[in-house]
Amino acid sequence: MQETNYPSKLLNNAVAEFAKLPGIGSKTALRLVLHLLKKTEEDVMLFGETMIELKKNIKKCKVCKNVSDHDICEICNNDERNNEQICIVENINDVIAIEKTRQYNGLYHVLGGLISPMDGIGPDNLEIETLIERIGKQQTEEIIFALNTTPEGDTTNYYLHKKISNFNIKITALSRGVSIGSELQYTDEITLGRSIVNRILFEN
Repeated sequence: MQETNYPSKLLNNAVAEFAKLPGIGSKTALRLVLHLLKKTEEDVMLFGETMIELKKNIKKCKVCKNVSDHDICEICNNDERNNEQICIVENINDVIAIEKTRQYNGLYHVLGGLISPMDGIGPDNLEIETLIERIGKQQTEEIIFALNTTPEGDTTNYYLHKKISNFNIKITALSRGVSIGSELQYTDEITLGRSIVNRILFEN
């Protein structure tokens, strides 16, 4: 990306930082910075302090590895959730997407990625051992694979199936209402909701 020389070094630095965010190009970054410049100093200070507080104080749930304000997230701490079901997802975005459907009332386990040898990501880089330990301790009756329908997602599913198959539990996966190669966070709520409700037995 060709660097643009702005009339202010401070402006240039701020735009460069915003442009590092995913999906943000230099034009959008400039627009965001100029928007902040129109705000009061108090508003900008609040924005900055909110980001710093987020970075310093956000936690990872000790149970499911989702983001949380506390050691145990609200979902895991909710007695009305079905603690006999664990839905395995790649990241936090997938938890949010599934929750929006309102078709699932169980618990989650966030792997933090997918097995991808090309990217140097193996099973040891993911929250897989914590999942195995969790299944051994909890009264788990069903594991739901809700990973992206990509080669990396399929590879992770097969690996997990081998690790989990020793447990006497039901293993299911989302029905193929979710298109091959698509990411859950970009799937519409109705399709994703039906894929959860109509999940199928996972066959290796």
